Amino acid sequence: MSEQRNIFIGVGAVVFKGDDILLVKRGKAPFEGHWSIPGGALEHNETLTDAVMREVREETSLNIEILGLLDVFEALPADTGFPAHTVLIDYVAEWVSGEPRAGDDAVEAEFVGLEEALARLSWDTTRRAVEEAVKKRELFQK
Repeated sequence: MSEQRNIFIGVGAVVFKGDDILLVKRGKAPFEGHWSIPGGALEHNETLTDAVMREVREETSLNIEILGLLDVFEALPADTGFPAHTVLIDYVAEWVSGEPRAGDDAVEAEFVGLEEALARLSWDTTRRAVEEAVKKRELFQK
């Protein structure tokens, strides 16, 4: 009989300010010391959109407007180093107010251009998410 394990749900956002994209440097595993988009765990009795706005605010001190759903991704422990099978629900968002200031489990937070963002990201899935967010942002704004 196989061992029973939990599946976790995470949320994240590709946040735009003009042509720049918000990145955070992770201060905890998984991806400690690596750049990513802001995000984290969904809490009990919290909507997905409330969770993503909370996570962005906790990690960067920014307020955002969610434009729409980007996609749903999976992170499998064997492939990523995540401690559990994780379902990631990512959104496209626009900066509303605040200056990036790292908090919670982020040690750095800043807006960078697209090419710089793609170069810094360590996980191919996040790179693909950012590229797709650029395309979807245009559709959401029409």
